[in-house]
Amino acid sequence: MDFRIRAALPEEYAPLGELTVQVYLADGLLDYGEEDPYIPVLRDVEGRAATSEVLVAVDGDQLLGGVTFALYGTPQAQIARPGEAEFRALAVAHAGRGRGAGEALVRACVDRAREAGCTGVALSTQHMMHSAHRIYERLGFVRTPERDWNPLADRDDLMLWAYTLTF
Repeated sequence: MDFRIRAALPEEYAPLGELTVQVYLADGLLDYGEEDPYIPVLRDVEGRAATSEVLVAVDGDQLLGGVTFALYGTPQAQIARPGEAEFRALAVAHAGRGRGAGEALVRACVDRAREAGCTGVALSTQHMMHSAHRIYERLGFVRTPERDWNPLADRDDLMLWAYTLTF
């Protein structure tokens, strides 16, 4: 592995926010393109870091990707149940793809959940995130359709899929 996973530094928050937005846009994950209302949320790494742990994959001084790790009951945990952790806003730049950066970020979240004494990890994903699904399933996560949910009350066409890993 020619990169490492560590906690994001405050000076990396803005670049990671922009990287996350650009990855979501390039991958077609934002329905309204540059006008999507989720963009400010993706950019707000500082806000996520205030209540959760933000991890990054770096190769020297090159930022390859990041993820937000949250324990149940914290503002960033959207579907975690008592005893679980959750991760969200996983994004890997094209320069980090195919190198294992995404999988390493997910593994780091699983490790942190175990270290915190959690009984499992939950996550939400869009149905078209096929590469991410392959990572989750390879690591033992299973689709948990009874926990699928819609984050937007005014739209019924956006259903996020749930995956869980129990230990």
